[in-house]
Amino acid sequence: MSDVPNNNVAIVIKNLIMKNNVVLFIKGEKQEPRCGFSQFVVKVLDDLNVDFLDINVLADDEMRQGIKDYSDWPTIPQLYIKGEFVGGCDIVREMFISGDLQSLLKSKGVM
Repeated sequence: MSDVPNNNVAIVIKNLIMKNNVVLFIKGEKQEPRCGFSQFVVKVLDDLNVDFLDINVLADDEMRQGIKDYSDWPTIPQLYIKGEFVGGCDIVREMFISGDLQSLLKSKGVM
């Protein structure tokens, strides 16, 4: 059962995701990612010139657990485009290599 703080975090997460075209939940900040997986996804988005909001899950334990619960995805980073969960580092890597990430960003009007 969810308690009130988790519900509040879920509301905050939903608002962030819905109000921003691209949101990346990472360990650290886009200027200084604190893990290789986060660093990779930041680099991909930067290389594609995608403007994105970065949320540092290391700054808030409730956010760190809350995003995992929200997406039902166990790892960080997590990428959202136009309110939709895309995936973590491995999925972003595969989509980038295949060109599917670029196609998705273009189809959503983000790139």
